[in-house]
Amino acid sequence: MAFDVAPGPALRRDRIAFAVKWVASVVQIAGYAATAFGVTPLNLYLFIGGVIGWFAVGAMWQDRAIMLIHVVALGSMLAGLASG
Repeated sequence: MAFDVAPGPALRRDRIAFAVKWVASVVQIAGYAATAFGVTPLNLYLFIGGVIGWFAVGAMWQDRAIMLIHVVALGSMLAGLASG
């Protein structure tokens, strides 16, 4: 017996996390490409966008390891931008 039930908050959060992680991944890949072709500082801006996206996914998943690595990465990139 199938029930026609509206998706709950957990399902919506999972769908949002799915979309954010793929967008953030594509943005980070664009950052790698920009680095490979020497397009600076655009590469850092792309990396920052991807890192923020992945931090958000870590928060949605309540995964502290993902959040930690991306906070450290964000701090490194911001320091690089400030120094350059």
